Amino acid sequence: MNLVVKSFVAGAVALIAAACNTVEGVGQDTQEVGEEIEETANEAR
Repeated sequence: MNLVVKSFVAGAVALIAAACNTVEGVGQDTQEVGEEIEETANEAR
């Protein structure tokens, strides 16, 4: 895994931890992070 992706994932985890107040919020944020990771991976191809 390259440094950019690792940095992105670390930042996303920090944002999730700071922004989630409910279980539903965690699910939504996790889905958004997954979509961003997928987009980043597609761009790196």
